[in-house]
Amino acid sequence: MSSVLIRNARLVNEGREFDGDLLVSHGRIVKIARSIDGENARVEIDANGQWLLPGMIDDQVHFREPGAPAKGCIHTESRAAVAGGITSFMDMPNTQPPTLTLEAMADKKRRAAINSVANYGFHFGVSQDNLDTVAALNPCEVAGVKVFMGASTGNMLVDDPRTLERLFAEVPTILLAHCEHTPSIEANATRLRERLGEHLPANIHALIRDAEACYRSSSLAVELARRHGTRLHVLHLTTARELELFEDKPLAQKHITAEVCLHHLLFDDRDYPALGNLIKCNPAIKTQADRDALRQALLSNRLDVIGSDHAPHTWAEKQRPYADAPSGLPLVQHALPALLELVADGVLPITTLVAKTSHRVADLFAIPDRGYLREGYWADLVLVEPVALEVSRQPILSQCGWTPFADKTFRYRVNTTLVSGQIAWREQRINEGCQGLALRFMR
Repeated sequence: MSSVLIRNARLVNEGREFDGDLLVSHGRIVKIARSIDGENARVEIDANGQWLLPGMIDDQVHFREPGAPAKGCIHTESRAAVAGGITSFMDMPNTQPPTLTLEAMADKKRRAAINSVANYGFHFGVSQDNLDTVAALNPCEVAGVKVFMGASTGNMLVDDPRTLERLFAEVPTILLAHCEHTPSIEANATRLRERLGEHLPANIHALIRDAEACYRSSSLAVELARRHGTRLHVLHLTTARELELFEDKPLAQKHITAEVCLHHLLFDDRDYPALGNLIKCNPAIKTQADRDALRQALLSNRLDVIGSDHAPHTWAEKQRPYADAPSGLPLVQHALPALLELVADGVLPITTLVAKTSHRVADLFAIPDRGYLREGYWADLVLVEPVALEVSRQPILSQCGWTPFADKTFRYRVNTTLVSGQIAWREQRINEGCQGLALRFMR
């Protein structure tokens, strides 16, 4: 690994902004100082005042490998991720086959070791019949365990009360929950079809997968976690009401945490007429009031981390009628520029954004030596420049070839991304020789 010296940067780390230089050698940050002299680095970058941030650690992506090469794979989606300022990702288990066995997990790790440009980890899945395997997992070998307490594809929906009780009691590591109450969703859909007919518009999605369906499931998950002392992480909150389930306390003082995803911070139900199925996702994008409540909660400790829930589908699939179109958005390529719009608009301080996308994610998942600008830590770094990024003029790196941000011009763009000390993205080009490393989990 070559040495890299970044000069004249505006570093953002642990609640501070400060000017300085940063030296990388053998994949690690070896020196941070106001000025670094006397070093002959192989690569020298003059940041010229650009923000230097720890790379985003995305706790929730669906890279679709194995099983759906038309939608995406680890190679294509990790390339898109580093372009969007993501240096590490944790992939979800609902692939084909799903990650329900140790063999399936090992297969994913082998694929990533060959093809991932970003650092990688994988969540293990839960079904009705693999609880013995889940209970015996080595918590250092998986990013987390994912349970669908709501609608899911394949055999990954877990809604039997006895199964859930055992899972929450025996899971040996952090448990991630997708929370939507399936009977409520089905009842809403039936009622709306009876009233409006079979051909429903896309904006009906937020009424089918409504706030009540989310709250009924997330409140159950929190209740079970409190009863069993489970380390619970509730994924992609979408409603103001759900926020009351979570404590405004430092991360180290709680065992129940929550994630919000960038599309639920940036879109609301006013966007359905223009974007339709392109923003159809589970749980649904909801009201402006919900969006604003989620934004406000990021200023406290009530919401702990920001993820993407990157979930690509083909353009053709998204053109189907609402009922037949799959749910999910491709988001990683524009993750950090999109989130920096909240900074540009004065919604979030840059220090808070860095905490929720890097620091807290590393702390929550017990990832050593990543997520911070610290000497001795892996050099997962992003330089961000205040240059307009017109999305429609940028090639789409995700396999699906489209983005819900096509009509956007962002005020910041990712200039350079370093992954474990390697330049992965520089001046709008991928370094195909970059190879991400497996994330370690020290639990």
